Amino acid sequence: MKLSILMPVYNEEERVGNALKQALAVDYPCEIELVVVDDGSRDGTGEILGRVDDARLRVITHPRNAGKGAAIRTAVEAAEGDYMVILDADLEYDPQDIPKLLEPVLDGRATVVYGNRTFGSHSAYSFWYVMGNKAVTTAANVLFNSYIGDLETCFKLLPLSLYRSLDVKSRGFGMEAEVTGKLLRQRIRPYEVPISYRARGREEGKKITWKDGVEALWILGRERARRQGGRSTTASS
Repeated sequence: MKLSILMPVYNEEERVGNALKQALAVDYPCEIELVVVDDGSRDGTGEILGRVDDARLRVITHPRNAGKGAAIRTAVEAAEGDYMVILDADLEYDPQDIPKLLEPVLDGRATVVYGNRTFGSHSAYSFWYVMGNKAVTTAANVLFNSYIGDLETCFKLLPLSLYRSLDVKSRGFGMEAEVTGKLLRQRIRPYEVPISYRARGREEGKKITWKDGVEALWILGRERARRQGGRSTTASS
């Protein structure tokens, strides 16, 4: 099995070096590749990426910023792995958790695995950020009669071929809702494992806003309206 770790990057010169170092230092239980898409960064991100020498790393550059969804779409088209997972460059997620996501796949218990941020131990989260995340996740559970704990998690591990078949169109953060909505519409229920999470604040460069939450709700409603009956498919046993 080969895992493609996809990293969208936009103006992350302060963090991308550490993000790459951490991702490449993990002891993975399988072969990996790290596909980084520089989504039109205007700071020193490109120069930092150009200095990293590792055979597992591939860097693709967008001439202008197109959004997270578009960056992931580019990475997915270039990826060569059997499975994929997204790892943002903002250091909010710990790549040491990726082997935990792989465990239920490698032992045959699951096909799609989500890293569930429990929002437990922490210094301080924005109240509205956590409530917004819970509201979007609850909406998905109600619309699709499911029970997932964290729709907006970046850590979504699934077969590369399955992701490609979803044909995700959202160019921004709405891709998270679109991926989950399309999986649930196909009756694919993600297997969830707890992960660590360190949220950064707006002053540290966090880009998601309340508008992205509204868009996520709209996308979920759209995907629910498209729902058709069919044979149930499970992501875990």
